[in-house]
Parts: sequence; structure tokens; C-alpha cells
Amino acid sequence: MKVRASVVSGLHQPWTTQEIDIDEPHAFEVKVKMAYAGMCHSDEHVRTGSLSQSPEVLAMMGLESMFPMIGGHEGAGYVESVGEGVTDLAVGDKVAVSFVPGCGKCEPCAAGFTYMCDLTALTLAGPMMSDFTWRHHLDGVNVNRFAQVGTFSEYIVVNQASLVKIQPWQDLRAAALISCGVSTGFGSVVERAKAAPGEVVAVIGCGGVGSGAIQGARIAGARAVVAIDTNQTKVDRAMKIGATHGATSIMDAAFNIMPDLTFGKNADVVVLTPGTLTGELIEQARSITSKGGRIVVTALAPWDQQSVDLNLFMFAMSNQALLGTVFGSANPKMQIPKLLRLYEKGLLDIDTMITQEYDLDGVEQGYKDMESGQNVRGVVRFD
Repeated sequence: MKVRASVVSGLHQPWTTQEIDIDEPHAFEVKVKMAYAGMCHSDEHVRTGSLSQSPEVLAMMGLESMFPMIGGHEGAGYVESVGEGVTDLAVGDKVAVSFVPGCGKCEPCAAGFTYMCDLTALTLAGPMMSDFTWRHHLDGVNVNRFAQVGTFSEYIVVNQASLVKIQPWQDLRAAALISCGVSTGFGSVVERAKAAPGEVVAVIGCGGVGSGAIQGARIAGARAVVAIDTNQTKVDRAMKIGATHGATSIMDAAFNIMPDLTFGKNADVVVLTPGTLTGELIEQARSITSKGGRIVVTALAPWDQQSVDLNLFMFAMSNQALLGTVFGSANPKMQIPKLLRLYEKGLLDIDTMITQEYDLDGVEQGYKDMESGQNVRGVVRFD
């Protein structure tokens, strides 16, 4: 089957629309007709090299290159067809695409930690998780898909473990954003930091994931939510969805907000959701964290980032915690439907987060708009 997809052909190359061939689903696989795909920063990390693995690592995966690669890992659509052995999904079902697969059988899944499913080791690039053969081809060359999904395509073939069934009446555009960024940010506060009513939460980086964190803090009952971003427009938008205070730098928050807001105590929870995480931000986040407070590292750093600035004396003597998270430490099959219900009730604002919709040919422009700070979240709409 020939379909159109947005593909990046090499490091630092632009997103271009290409006609690719996709095969029918094999056992335990599903073909999905895409309706919406969210434009998350993580896809750009592959294009710019932050997530593009070294030749040595790729060789261990049996690959020569990350490219060509179909982008996109947020999305939602309709089940078009199913392969043998797929019993939980049927043609016509609405589904959200999850970059975190859940096999339900490995030790993390059995223990309730689906977001750490063993299948995630296979998701960065490579053939299908089902049988290690390829379904997507460009001019006879096998094509990688970001996070084993590649939602910037009119149709996708994915393992059933990467799909979450949603209800027929639920909104696919909202589901697309909840499928990654919103759930990750929300869970960072609610699930990983376990923010309690009355606490003060600071969010550093107010894009799509940060917007999810801000709303998670609001819904969790935070008495104050401090939005920090170098882009004043993003701070202003954050104030519309739950932030009570805004700052354009961590220093601004440290000296002009925290003293009066917390009487010098600082924030109980600090969540790091910038576009790209760098080592020096850890100490800056710690410096506005209270005694006994929690710092949640949510944003992606370059894959080879190893240096971190951290005042170990203050970190230990303040009894603070530094926590990593993937997908907000939540189970996609539980989190996505739960947040969709909050959206339906008007408690979770998705529409304000969506800055602009693009067609498939607009992916390159959408990421340029994100880089310039115009977008909180761009969305690809498939007609």
C-alpha cells in the first residue's frame, strides 16, 4: 500500500513528504488510519542528533543508520485492519498511539510498571517488534519509525502493544496530545513527584510537556504553580491553564517569586521540561527546591550527556530527591483514558495548548515554528 509520510533522510536534513510503501500487518500487528499526530520536540532530537545513536550502538541493534526515519510518536486514529492474534482491537476502533509499548507479560508489566516494559529496548529504531521484519519501505529501502510508531504518516502499521483503545465518543485530537506529552507532564507531577494538595510546584519549560505538568499540579491541588520559560508568550499561555505565577528565568523565580510565595522555603516539587535538558539545569532546579523537595527530570537530554552540575553538599543536607521519569511513570492504558475523561469534564485543557494545525506537508514548518517559540504544540491533521 502506498501512503504519504513525513520522513527525515539524514542528520540535520529537513522533514519532507515522501511516498512510502507499507505492508499489511503480520501477527499481533495493527494498521491504523491516522487522524491526528502531535509534534513533540523529541522527533527533532533525532533529526539534530541528540537521540541519534553512535554507529557502535546501532551496530548492536543490527542497524547501519537511524535514517531514513518516519517521524511522529504522538497520535490517534482508527483501526483499519488487524493481523492474526490481535483480539483486543477490531476494525473501526478508535485508538491512541503510545510510544511506550505494554506487552503485559514481562516483569515490569507484571509488577504494574508498564511504562518500563521490556519492549521499550526495541523502540528507538529498527524492524517490527513482532517478528523483526520490516513493514515500511522507501524506494526499496527499509524505513525506521520513531519509537516504533512513526505517526507522521497517513497509515501506520504497529505492534498491538503500542496502541490504547479509547471510547467511540472520545476526541481524537485530544487523544493525540494526551498519548505522549500531556500524559508525561501530568504524570511527572502526580505520579512521580506525588504532589500533594497545598504544595508549591515549579515547572521549568512550558511547552507541551510542561503544560501537562502545570495542569497536573493544578488538578493535584497545588496552592501555587510557578511557570518558568524564557519565552514570555509560553509563560502567558501557562497562566491560562493553571499557573499562578510566571517567570522568564530560574533566577527571576528564585529572587522575585519564591521569597514571598514560600517565605524562603522554595518549591516542594520542581519539574524539568525544557526543550532540551542540559547538565547545568539540575543545580539551578535544585536551588529553588525546598528541604525534602523533589526534582523530577522529565525532558530528554542528549543521549551521551553525562555531566551534571549538582551541589552534593546542599543536595544531601537538604534531604532532596532527584527523580527520573518516562511517560510520567504511568501506565499508558490507564493514563490515556483517565486524562481523556478529565478533558471531557472540562478539567484538563487541551485546546488552549494547540497553537496551530498543519497538514502533512507542513511538518518542517511546524518544527520551525516550535524552534522560534511560536508553538506550544503543533498538530498534524490528516483529512
